[in-house]
Amino acid sequence: MSQKSVAPEVEDGLVEVFGAREHNLKNIDISFPRNKLVVITGMSGSGKSSLAFDTIHAEGQRRYMESFSAYARQFMGNMERPDVDKINGLSPVISIEQKTVSRNPRSTVGTITEIYDFLRLLYARVAEAFSYESGAKMVRFSEDQIKHTLLEQFDGRKISLLAPVVKGRKGHYRELFEQLRKQGYQKVRVDGELMDMKAKMQLDRYKLHDIEVLIDRVEIGEKSRARLAQSLQTAMKQGKGLVGVYDEDSKKYLQYSRFLMDPESGISYDEPQPNSFSFNSPYGHCPKCHGIGTVSEVEIENLMPDPKVSINRGGLTPLGEVKENWTFQQLRAIAKEFKFSLADPIEKIPEEAMQVILYGSDANFQVNYTFSTGRQQTYATTFEGIIPMIERSFHEKSYDSIYRWAEEFMSETECQECHGGRLKKEALFFLIDGKNIAELSAMSISDLYAWLKDLPDRLSDRQNTIAVEILKEINNRLGFLKDVGLEYLTVNSPSKILSGGEAQRIRLATQIGSQLVGVMYILDEPSIGLHQRDNYKLIQSLKNLRDLGNSVIVVEHDKEMMEEADYIIDVGPKAGIHGGHIVAQGNLQTILDAPTITGDYLSGRKEIALPEKRRKGNGHELLLQGCSGNNLKNISLRFPLGTFICVTGVSGGGKSSLINETLYPILSQYFYKSHKKPLPYKKVKGLEHLDKVIEIDQSPIGRTPRSNPSTYVGVFDDIRKLYAELPEAKIRAYKPGRFSFNVKGGRCETCKGGGMRLIEMNFLPDVYVRCEECSGKRYNRETLEVRYRGKSISDVLNMDIEHAVEFFENMPQIHRKLKAMEEVGLGYITLGQSSVTLSGGEAQRVKLATELSKKDTGNTFYILDEPTTGLHFEDVRVLLDVLQKLVEKGNTVLVIEHNMDVIKVADHIIDLGPEGGQGGGEIIATGTPEEVARIKKSYTGQFLVKELS
Repeated sequence: MSQKSVAPEVEDGLVEVFGAREHNLKNIDISFPRNKLVVITGMSGSGKSSLAFDTIHAEGQRRYMESFSAYARQFMGNMERPDVDKINGLSPVISIEQKTVSRNPRSTVGTITEIYDFLRLLYARVAEAFSYESGAKMVRFSEDQIKHTLLEQFDGRKISLLAPVVKGRKGHYRELFEQLRKQGYQKVRVDGELMDMKAKMQLDRYKLHDIEVLIDRVEIGEKSRARLAQSLQTAMKQGKGLVGVYDEDSKKYLQYSRFLMDPESGISYDEPQPNSFSFNSPYGHCPKCHGIGTVSEVEIENLMPDPKVSINRGGLTPLGEVKENWTFQQLRAIAKEFKFSLADPIEKIPEEAMQVILYGSDANFQVNYTFSTGRQQTYATTFEGIIPMIERSFHEKSYDSIYRWAEEFMSETECQECHGGRLKKEALFFLIDGKNIAELSAMSISDLYAWLKDLPDRLSDRQNTIAVEILKEINNRLGFLKDVGLEYLTVNSPSKILSGGEAQRIRLATQIGSQLVGVMYILDEPSIGLHQRDNYKLIQSLKNLRDLGNSVIVVEHDKEMMEEADYIIDVGPKAGIHGGHIVAQGNLQTILDAPTITGDYLSGRKEIALPEKRRKGNGHELLLQGCSGNNLKNISLRFPLGTFICVTGVSGGGKSSLINETLYPILSQYFYKSHKKPLPYKKVKGLEHLDKVIEIDQSPIGRTPRSNPSTYVGVFDDIRKLYAELPEAKIRAYKPGRFSFNVKGGRCETCKGGGMRLIEMNFLPDVYVRCEECSGKRYNRETLEVRYRGKSISDVLNMDIEHAVEFFENMPQIHRKLKAMEEVGLGYITLGQSSVTLSGGEAQRVKLATELSKKDTGNTFYILDEPTTGLHFEDVRVLLDVLQKLVEKGNTVLVIEHNMDVIKVADHIIDLGPEGGQGGGEIIATGTPEEVARIKKSYTGQFLVKELS
């Protein structure tokens, strides 16, 4: 029998799910209204995502894929049917998750939202061109004007007149060459090379080509005036308004245009097209950085951190200490030539010699090389130089290990060619109201919105006629981004720096802009990273999506979101095997009245209590002065050590710039000699009062299905050692490696320790079936015969943490690590669960458990970025207990947070703002929650007033 939970009949109809068993779902039936804002909530691991994404979304995707032919499906991949009996009332499903953030440096907010595409179109059609040589406005020339220019500039010199017929297009152009040959032309210039035309001539069809026809070779003078006019007319006609001029004396190539040209310097621009302003196109991007805006260069400081150290003692970090290899033999030859010793401090080595060591030389040095056999030979050789060697290794990327070695010494700097604008020189001299496209892209969303709103008043009637529809599209998209609280981002913000919540809200804004109707949207915690002040904007956006005629399902823990929802589904009662049931469903009042954990917290029957007193710290503090990176406004602040510190502020206020990009790199350099450079700052004091720094972020703990939490925490090594010490294992001479499923010996070789086998089904979805050899247990029969307290190593991997804590209570080392995982709220996951199935929040808590399981020395500075991501009220309470224990042991815990339940229990708050982007970067308030609540201009303070009352 399945668990029955049926909602009342609703006018718009129902979505009905029958017999859902995906992951930990307990064969549930659930129905909820269509075309409403529905929130699915519950404790972390209770089954919310299993219901929303792995059941409803997966079935919606599968049905869409099934609508294609078998032939089409084999190219697109197939969707496995979720473990559910039936779903009725399902609309086309669009999932807006947090995981799909592009790390491509070419992906920006502008390209994701198509705002940049419309800006490119605007500039191609409306912008005015100016010369990068003289600054003069570009003008268009008639044939007569071009003729007079040539007569003046090239008098007495021989030139070739060329007609451009193909510009940057792929193809073999066999027909074009044949047609030109029939017209009597004999020579063409292909990709800069002049060649004779011949029968059946063709090019590589998959490469981009430039093709120009040679019209005439003429010596400029009074005698050739008529011939020049005739040839010019032919060239302009053949080149559709463009003529190329090649000066055979200076080997200089110029292009004259009926379209755009600088009358002073003679330079001309191609007629602007949208791809002229694309940093992803070879016709728009900067030739030096190829459209990235930054270049990777060797940082000298990374090569020689301490000039008082000699080369022999490792003064040149890339080479390490002295070795008997070819490079050091070359360095000895250089030392001999310039009369210094490799034992001298680097600062004492002659400047000329250091230039050779760093940048190389074409001069020959006599190297006496000793082979391993003892034979010696002298070679005359040049020295490549440390910096060219590193750059070559970095750009060739021939081996991962060598690339990673080179990467340590590289740092990204702004491209000096385009100054971060990403585009070629001429593209940056097309202006609208005095601004180029890169300057618009660097504006915040809110500033750009305001600038474009007033733009029509500053354009001519002709420009307005062209721009009106383009501006409408851009302003709509900017407006939607503002509505979801992203007004502080810039159009050129790289997608790789976006948080999961920001990326998700960008996609939400894009979907609102698409104006689709009759769709089911499923979102995963869209409020992540959003300050309480901006929450209402997000909720209003979701309601707008609903009001268009769509169903909006949100997996969420935010109290305000639940209070605004039309319908709430509470999954629980707890996590893992203790979850998977529907414990309550209905409107807000129904949930408030329900005797569930969610109902208790929403109604106020249960709450996270305020601490009895705030800690003052251990008397020491960390002082950071003059922080000015990104949008930080030269701020200075103190971090009281031995306290629980919360850094708050609206999205884009400067929290990550201050903590993740300034403070953490400073501490990391001090304790671990990290090469990561902090953002600009003036001074730091108090480092001597700390022993180490640990950053616990939400990046994955493993990227392959074989990695699992027990291996990351280190407890599986201890368990394998325990099994290897058992009498049965000793009799068989089994070592700990025998109990690893990643190496030969103890694992099942049929499934290679995976427990499952992949069966390829061609145009049907691939099927994973349990391995028939080991029955899914991963190990061979002999290994499974070794048992501890009646359990094999496979049984242990299938245990959840909660059960394992009890099972290994007599093994202190194992028990300590497992207990740490249970304390951070991970009791529901199994020891052998694949790491790739863990959410960002779960991965972060596994890392936190790893640190908790170590012996604490105190004086550690912990940094956590939004640790409450994915956590229910009760999970937040458990996490706070753990963090407070860390502080009680003499450590300092700093969290970046928006969750008011965390902020209100902090000992010390640092509030940044007042707004996002360039409107932020200032310290608005510091002190205890009570002190911050008294500061009127602090948005965090305004919300704290309610929490503290």
